[in-house]
Amino acid sequence: MKRRAGAREKKEAKKQKLLEELGESWLPYLTPRDAEFHQLWKTAYSKLLLRKADKIPQELHHIVQDAFLTLQKHDCFFQDLVRIKGKDFLTPVSRILIGNPGCTYKYLNTRLFTVPWPMEDYEIKYCHPELFTACKALIKLNDYLNIEAVQALQEQNLSGTKETEDTAVTDREQDFSNFIKGSLLEDQSSLYTPRNDCTSLKYRTSYNLTLLNYMDPLQMPYLKQEPYFGMGNMAVSWHHDENLVERSTVAVYSYSCEGSESDKVNEQDVEGRDPADWHVGLKVAWDIKTPGLAIPLHPGDCYFMLDDLNMTHQHCVLAGFQPRFSSTHRVAECSTGTLEYIFGQCEVALQNLQVDSDSAALSLKSLEVQVVKEVEEIHNEVEFEWLRQFWFQGKRYRKCTDWWFEPMAKLEGFWKKMEFMTSLVLGEVGKGERTMEQKNKIISCFLPLLTERQELRKEWTARCQCQLAMSLPEEQKPKCHPFWKDDDPSMPLPYDLEEVIANLQTPLE
Repeated sequence: MKRRAGAREKKEAKKQKLLEELGESWLPYLTPRDAEFHQLWKTAYSKLLLRKADKIPQELHHIVQDAFLTLQKHDCFFQDLVRIKGKDFLTPVSRILIGNPGCTYKYLNTRLFTVPWPMEDYEIKYCHPELFTACKALIKLNDYLNIEAVQALQEQNLSGTKETEDTAVTDREQDFSNFIKGSLLEDQSSLYTPRNDCTSLKYRTSYNLTLLNYMDPLQMPYLKQEPYFGMGNMAVSWHHDENLVERSTVAVYSYSCEGSESDKVNEQDVEGRDPADWHVGLKVAWDIKTPGLAIPLHPGDCYFMLDDLNMTHQHCVLAGFQPRFSSTHRVAECSTGTLEYIFGQCEVALQNLQVDSDSAALSLKSLEVQVVKEVEEIHNEVEFEWLRQFWFQGKRYRKCTDWWFEPMAKLEGFWKKMEFMTSLVLGEVGKGERTMEQKNKIISCFLPLLTERQELRKEWTARCQCQLAMSLPEEQKPKCHPFWKDDDPSMPLPYDLEEVIANLQTPLE
């Protein structure tokens, strides 16, 4: 958590330095009306591919756009209450995450839980048959974008052998060719192990979820202005997409509702981009020399951010006048973000708990420092990365399906057993037969994790009671859960751990 905070501080410092260098002036950016637009795209933004709507099957447009409207009709888009620099903010864009059952996606300290799309071997009950149809349409779009992304990567690799006269382009595309062969994957973890061409391509385009977005600019009381180029209203600020598999492709299907002729702006009267149209903005990260790009997005257009573009560049979404939906397909880095993973963690922790077959009394198998530490770390992970994240989003998921509620109840059962395990550690520390040295060894690894638990409970409790949280519709209001009164006989420890921590600190003095 500290590492993430440090990264955010560095980004903020870079941003402030960039704004100071700019002063009162704007950086240049190009639109399709500029003569140099396509050459700049080719040399500095070649890994951004636009697929225009007329190149996409009409039937796919029809079912996907119907899916957007169905999800909107059933009130399935939600503003997220996210946390930035210790403060809570409501996102201007409303979202819903749809994808593989049991997957999650985390951004801005908020873990979203997929509304599962239909998959074999999973029984998924949707709240309405229309929602099943909508989710089925989105997995069809997902499959189509997967094929298109693989083809795009292959085409970029082939074109690298042709443009030998243009040194800048050749260098970039040679790098891209190396990516296809897996030679740029320096991380030694199994997640990033180099694979053969075909497997590597499939791995980096096998989208496991899509984050859907909706926004009506005219319903927004305020939209942030783009700060570097003067591009106008932003729906989404400059950013890199978070928590993705390294060098994976992001694919975006964009659908802005058709406007009336009165919404059109005379291009001769406008400098820069047409404010009536939605655009994706691109810039080289923390670079003031390379002009930016503003690429118009018409209804049904798709764009792909290939290879390392999401790492080396930043993008934003520039608002037009009309409401817009988008479906942003990602290869989310889910090594610690699936039900399978967190249930596996629980299994590891509960291996240290034993139950007497006669009396049903609980006891710990080991008080080894590393074992105690690992169990308490998993305890915190389950509570703060899963249970509180899920319930902080209220009952929103019931709008679509009740799929998550059974596994979350099971996870809460495991967590409750870990509460008993914590109380057993405290009991062992208090026993007179243990030497002060033995007690201190246990407490030294145990106390920081208990202190972290106490601080995070305070933080989550406060977040659930903040003014923004209270302003949300009833079914979206955050629920502080798990929560119990300190005299609850079903719980082995109080919710407020302040006194427990104070008592633990005594043997250390």
